[in-house]
Amino acid sequence: MKRTEEPMNRTTEEPCLLQFGCMAYWLGIDVGTGGTRALLVDEVGQVRHASTAPHEDVRMERPLWAEQRPENWWDAAQQAVRSVLAEAKITGKDVRGVGLSGQMHGLVILDASYQVIRPALIWSDQRSQPQVDWINHTVGKDAVLRYTANPVLTGFTLPKLLWVRDNEPRNFERVKKMLLPKDYVRFRLTGEFASDVSDASGTALFDVVQRRWSFEMMDALKLDRGILARVYESSDVTGSITEEAARDTGLEPGTPVVGGGGDQASSAVGNGIVETGVVSCTLGTSGVVFAHSDKPQYDPAGRVHTFCHAVKGAWHVMGVTQGAGLSLQWFRNQLAPGTDYNALTAEAATAPAGSQGLYWLPYLMGERTPHLDASARGGWIGLTAKHKRADLIRSLLEGVSYSQKDCLDIIEQIGVSLDSVRVSGGGARSPFWRQMLADVFDKRVVTLQTQEGSAYGAALLALVGTGVYQSVPEVSKAAIREVDSVSPQQDSVRVYVKGHAVYQSLYPALKALW
Repeated sequence: MKRTEEPMNRTTEEPCLLQFGCMAYWLGIDVGTGGTRALLVDEVGQVRHASTAPHEDVRMERPLWAEQRPENWWDAAQQAVRSVLAEAKITGKDVRGVGLSGQMHGLVILDASYQVIRPALIWSDQRSQPQVDWINHTVGKDAVLRYTANPVLTGFTLPKLLWVRDNEPRNFERVKKMLLPKDYVRFRLTGEFASDVSDASGTALFDVVQRRWSFEMMDALKLDRGILARVYESSDVTGSITEEAARDTGLEPGTPVVGGGGDQASSAVGNGIVETGVVSCTLGTSGVVFAHSDKPQYDPAGRVHTFCHAVKGAWHVMGVTQGAGLSLQWFRNQLAPGTDYNALTAEAATAPAGSQGLYWLPYLMGERTPHLDASARGGWIGLTAKHKRADLIRSLLEGVSYSQKDCLDIIEQIGVSLDSVRVSGGGARSPFWRQMLADVFDKRVVTLQTQEGSAYGAALLALVGTGVYQSVPEVSKAAIREVDSVSPQQDSVRVYVKGHAVYQSLYPALKALW
């Protein structure tokens, strides 16, 4: 495989200037938590075909641990790409460019032979609080903010790397390269060690303001700069499909692969969150409220993240609920196995707004916004003999919505103005949950023609990277359409204003117990 040895801070665009016919396709690949999705768009950004290959279950050997095998991501990527090509009845020669998206923060470490050393500690893994404390003591909290524009969190990549150093020294001694999840798939596709500015922003090793690796952080922690990949802007070409990858996937050798983005930045591109005043709420395994910004904007308390956007010269502010769709998934798997999600939300709709005083805390994997607390624990508060299963399910959806409201409030407090929220992700497919979000947010909630999110955004970035469009905002205006909206119902708004206040009082009341 072709490989790049030295880390670089590179943001030079290498557009493909060819003009293509109407039968050309662009491929987006999203390495999610539950599976890898491959999606084809045409030259005007319309979704033509999509296929998903599932991943193995997340390994949780201890509370707050979460691991996946990177090799399984690559297996799923091959399966998804071959499946979507077959569904479209095309060959790799019809694919003009590839964009990548993926779950953020995961730690993939490779040895001198570029083999995976151990399973990846993924975004939801919370075991590294001692390493976070050590970073803050060694570097200093103020210096960390100066170097990276964000506080260090257990979910980020750097503390995971240091956990390996402290607990698995033999594995740490073998590390020659460190990659993020989608960038491991990129390596298997292209032989290149590369990342993009949006995904790198979530490592705690990236200078978000200057859009480059923070060698200051690396040097302060005595880490080898050589383990870092090159960093590109999200629409820049980072490499091309190798002969080996072409045999594995059915793609054509030489097909360009662009930088792509972390799942949230890519989803934002797919949702048209590429200019100020537009905000999205994505309800996947985690829940994210995302706002575009033309300059770095900070929450002094660090409750929301400030990262580079997949749009050149732009940033974004992001609040995260760790256990959003995960809460409903947990309920189904543990308490209602085999039940369809639509049936669960239909049952929730039979309970009254406010769930008769029952509250759900969605802290199944600790919590980010607004608490930054890996030790937070989930649970129901206020349960009585009167409550039915419908109340439990509705309170679960309400708790996640309250947590997303916390994110939205902070984003507005730091100066981002908005009058509507674009929703996407699995949770947004439910009309009932969309109306609940409108009522909890007291904002108009909008849905788009295309609900694909991250894989779709990655494909749009490939359109830009191959020269079909000159910028991400340009392709966004051409491809993205609002198709539906719901407005808040004031009777429910009044219930949820009171309910949100109670919800906010529960974490500080319980924190000492955790």
